[in-house]
Amino acid sequence: MRAEPLPIRVPVGPDSERWASRTAQRRVLLVIHNVTSAGRLLDVRSLFHDDFRVQLLVTSTGSSAFQAGVAELFADLGLPALPWSQALSTPVDLAISASFGGQLSSLQGKLSVISHGVGYTKRLTLPGAGSREPGAGSREPGAGSREPTFGLSPEWLLADGRPFMDGLVLSHPEQLERLHRVCPQAVGVSVLAGDPCFDRMLAARPYRERFRRALGVRRGQRLVVLNSTWNPEGFFGSGGGPDVFPGLLPRLTAELPADDYRLAAVLHPNIWYGHGPGQVRAWLDRALRSGLTLIDPAHAWRQALLAADAVIGDFGAVTYYASALGTPVLLAAPGEDRLDPEAPLAAFVRGAPRLDPYGPLRVQVEGLLAGHRPAADPAEFVTSAPGTSAALLRRHFYGLMDLPEPVAPALLEPLPLPPYDPPRRTVPLRVLTRVKETDIEIERSTEHPYGADGDAHLAVHEDTRDPGHLELADVIVREGPLGDPRLGGPEEWTAEILGRHVHCAVAAYVSGPDRCTVRSREHGLFRLSASPEADADPAAYASAFHAWLADGNSVPSGGITLRVHAAGGVHPVAVGP
Repeated sequence: MRAEPLPIRVPVGPDSERWASRTAQRRVLLVIHNVTSAGRLLDVRSLFHDDFRVQLLVTSTGSSAFQAGVAELFADLGLPALPWSQALSTPVDLAISASFGGQLSSLQGKLSVISHGVGYTKRLTLPGAGSREPGAGSREPGAGSREPTFGLSPEWLLADGRPFMDGLVLSHPEQLERLHRVCPQAVGVSVLAGDPCFDRMLAARPYRERFRRALGVRRGQRLVVLNSTWNPEGFFGSGGGPDVFPGLLPRLTAELPADDYRLAAVLHPNIWYGHGPGQVRAWLDRALRSGLTLIDPAHAWRQALLAADAVIGDFGAVTYYASALGTPVLLAAPGEDRLDPEAPLAAFVRGAPRLDPYGPLRVQVEGLLAGHRPAADPAEFVTSAPGTSAALLRRHFYGLMDLPEPVAPALLEPLPLPPYDPPRRTVPLRVLTRVKETDIEIERSTEHPYGADGDAHLAVHEDTRDPGHLELADVIVREGPLGDPRLGGPEEWTAEILGRHVHCAVAAYVSGPDRCTVRSREHGLFRLSASPEADADPAAYASAFHAWLADGNSVPSGGITLRVHAAGGVHPVAVGP
C-alpha cells in the first residue's frame, strides 16, 4: 500500500503562521483526480493570477485509477501540495474540482465543480455495490439497473438528497434543461459560465499556421489527426467490436502519400498514463517511424486540433471539439451506447460520417475534405457564452469566496506554441516518379498500390530499423547540421555512404528545411536549394533529382532549376555544384 506523503506545514498547517511570509485572505484548493481532469483546472488557474489576497493550493483525491502523471503535474504546477487527508481537514475558502470521486462532500469550504469534457455527455456503467470507489462517500453510484449520465444525475450530484457542491458549472443551457429533468435538486447550484477550454482554442485560431509549422506541416499538405477517447469502445480500444486501430495505422501510412499528408495522434491521457507512454510508443513504433507524431495529451492537443485539416475520431470530447471548430470528422468508433442519448454529442455521433476501416482510405479522406460543409454554427451546443468564460467563472469563484474581484479583466492564458516537431521517417519509402524535361512528379509512401503509374525507386533513411534495407536502397538519406563533427559534414558523409553501399545511386544529406547536399555515384556532388515559393521535404527533392538523372539527364556547368511536383504544388529547386 502506498504511503501518503506527510502533511505540509506552510503555507497551511498547525503552525503555518510562524513560517509563512505572507498571510493570504483566501485559500483556493485545486482538487485533481488525474491528468485528464487537471487540464480544466489549468485552464482556470490564471483567473487568480496577480491577486495577493489568494493562496493557491493543490491536492489529489487518489480516487482515480489513473494516478500516473499526477506527481509530475504537481511538480510543474509548483503549488503547495496537500496530501488528501490534510486537504479534507484544512479549511479553505474555495475548492475547485473538475471531476467527481473521493470525499468531495467532506472538504472544509465552498466547492465548485466544473466539467473536464465538453459538458456532461457520457453514461457511467454502474459498478456493483462492492466495487465502489474507495472512500467515495454516500453520493457514489452503487448497484442499479440504469446508467446515469456522469456528472449530471442524482447519483453523482447529491449526498443525503442534497447537492454537495455550492456551484455546478455548466457550459450551455441544454445541460441545464437535462439537469431540470433528471436532478432538479441541483438546479439551484448550477451556473452557466461557458467553456474555458474552447475559449482558449477560439482565441488561438489566428495562430493556426504557426501550429501547423510546429508540426512540420508543409504548404499543400493535409494534417490528419487520429483521436481516441480512453475506454474499450474508443477508437484505440479493443473492446468495441472489431479491433481496427492496429491494422489501420500501416494502411494510413501506405495509402496517404508522405508529401501530401501529415499524420498525428491525440490519445486520451487515460490511454497515455494508463498503459504508460513507453508502451503506447512501443505499440505505435512502426507508425512513428513512418512519420506519425504523438501529441502531448496534456498540453498540445488543442493546438493539433486547430492545425488539423481532418480528424478521424470517436465519441470523445476531443472529436466533438474538432467538429465545433468546423473541422471535417470521420468516426471510426461511434460508441453511441456510451453516451446520454439526449446530449448534443450523441446527436453529433448519430449524424457524423463513418470511416469504413476496410475500404480505401485515401478515397475516404479526400471525399471527406472535398464534400465537407460545416454547419452554420458548429459550436452551437459547446458553449452559450463563447469568449466570455473567464469573466463568468471569475465572478462565480470570487462570489463563492465573498471577495471582490480584481480590477483587471479576467483573462485565460493563450495556448503556447509547441516545440518544432517535424516528421522523421526512418521506414523505407517507395517512391514513384514521372519525369518530363525539368518537371518531376513525385509520390512517396511506405507502399504503393499494385499497378501504380510511374518509375519506382526505394529511398531509405540511414537510421532504418533493418540495415538490410540499406543494401536495397537507390537513395539513402539522413538529416544533420552542416558542421556535425560526428558525421563529418555532407561531403564526407555522402562519400562514406556510397563507398559502403555499392548498389546505392544517390546519398542525400538534409541540412535544413529547404536544402540538402546530394552525391550521385555517376555525376558527383550537388547542392539542392529550394526557392522561397517551394515548401516540400528536401528528401523528396533528392529523390526527384535521382529520378531526373536516371532519366538520362545531367546537370549543366551553370546549374539548373528543377520543378518538383508534390502535395498539389510545384516546388522550384535550384541544383548546382
